[in-house]
Amino acid sequence: MTPLSDEALPARQREVQRLLGRCLLRLQQYERLIKAIVAHHELTGPPHALETIRAARVADSARKTLGTLIGDLLGSYLAPNEIGDTPKDLPDCPAEPVMVSFRIGLSLSDADFARLENELRELVALRNDLVHHFIDRHDLWSVDGCLRASDALVAAYSRIDQYFEQLRGWAEHMEQTRRLAAEFAQSDAFRDLIVNGIAPDSTVFWPVAGIVSALREAAGELAVDGWASIAEAGRWIAERFPEQLPAKYGCSSWRQVVHESRIFNLRYFEINGQRSARYREKEGTANTG
Repeated sequence: MTPLSDEALPARQREVQRLLGRCLLRLQQYERLIKAIVAHHELTGPPHALETIRAARVADSARKTLGTLIGDLLGSYLAPNEIGDTPKDLPDCPAEPVMVSFRIGLSLSDADFARLENELRELVALRNDLVHHFIDRHDLWSVDGCLRASDALVAAYSRIDQYFEQLRGWAEHMEQTRRLAAEFAQSDAFRDLIVNGIAPDSTVFWPVAGIVSALREAAGELAVDGWASIAEAGRWIAERFPEQLPAKYGCSSWRQVVHESRIFNLRYFEINGQRSARYREKEGTANTG
């Protein structure tokens, strides 16, 4: 037995209370931070509904336990090998012409993912033990019992703090990525991607290209018997959408745009003794937007 008088017991008990409270406060900080990461690391939906969807994710995360939050974190923000190109659960919105989706995460090797998964499960077990079983595992009515309990709490706090610093590093990574994404969203490259369908590597996604939309509008105004003159469409577009030019899309002519897009049929007609290139949209390729 430790040679301390019974008068020392209340002080030892208060120290246990202080150390336990320190652990629980750190755990609450951890839970608050993991809720933010789970709620904000990905978002998918039509632009007009993004704020509503974000608020729903925040509310949903706020109701979850630590174990559930860690389960959500694993396989979404933290994933083995390559992170998929799209979120796992895309909402079914067939009537929405435009969808926005982003996802931030960390890709880990299979071995690192398995190790991290075990460590996070251990954290959940440690939290549950402190909250639900600590008083059952320690004799808090003796000085020796309080000393052992204090030692256990010091070790527990060290472990919890290690997990918290790890999580804070992930949160800083996510925030930095979000800042970079926001900067990109203000750039000409992002506008070209969204408005014109031109990727940063100059690859053109023709179905959403601005020049294809312009050709559709021109055809709607100029078509005769379903076919529009490419030359007339080019002049019509130049007047209304001067930024939509073939060169912007790596093409030397409007006929090349029609050909490269694979969205329009191209046919030559004899009109007043002259050969005229005309186009119309292929069946089944109409843009729902």
